[in-house]
Amino acid sequence: MSSVLDNITVLYDQLFDAEKKIAKYILNNPKEVVDMTVSELAETSDVSIASVSRFCRKVGLKGFAHLKVSLAQELVDTHKGGEISNEISLENIPQSLQNILANKITELKQTVNSINTDEFKEVLEGIKDASRVQIVAVGNTIPVAIDAAFKFNELGIPTTAGTIWETQLSYSFTLGKGDVLIAISNSGESDKVLEAVKIANKNGAMTLGITNNAYSAIGEEVQYHITTATREKLFLDEFCFSRVSAMTVIEIIFLFLTVMVENAHKSMIQCEEMFAVDKR
Repeated sequence: MSSVLDNITVLYDQLFDAEKKIAKYILNNPKEVVDMTVSELAETSDVSIASVSRFCRKVGLKGFAHLKVSLAQELVDTHKGGEISNEISLENIPQSLQNILANKITELKQTVNSINTDEFKEVLEGIKDASRVQIVAVGNTIPVAIDAAFKFNELGIPTTAGTIWETQLSYSFTLGKGDVLIAISNSGESDKVLEAVKIANKNGAMTLGITNNAYSAIGEEVQYHITTATREKLFLDEFCFSRVSAMTVIEIIFLFLTVMVENAHKSMIQCEEMFAVDKR
């Protein structure tokens, strides 16, 4: 189940300007919000009380009281190991490292806990038995796709990923029944990736989306979806991107496949022996 801070982060770009002011303050000051009244949050964020109420509903909460309870619980869960904040400072590197670590741990926990195990098993079976797997990504998620292709090919699963969008899209047209397309997008709103998903669906391929938002355009279009949590906005304000969760999902899929694919370890050893020549 996603936390309130994760939900706010995922939905941030869809909020109105007044709601973004509230979201920004909560992300930067969750501890303070727990002790505030609705009037105080509205005044501090320079918005109306009605805007706070609308904001709470938009991020999946019943109201301001629900927001405070959810934040308090999340802070308890996140900060069990000691006092943690969202600050990064050269003046206090040890504490900053702990702040980053605590939030990354929470990010990964939220990602793993969001996986629907029944659907996940179907995804794993689909990838294992696939004639071909295509992993589609653009921009900052391309390294995740390339890493996934490398891992799956090591297991003997024919997999492709690329850096040129036109090449990726043209390959999507070749997919059909028995093939799998994995779409990786932080926001889930990439028009190019969405186009590839639609093509794969039309041709009968299995489609899996790995995004921050199950209700995004890609999340709604794919047959299967894994929601990745990201807490970068806690540190970087307007900028929000993390490969950690998506890479972890790929790593999880890979590890399960190592015990599902026949002769997986033999295939991996052969690849590693071949690569070892260049590692000397």
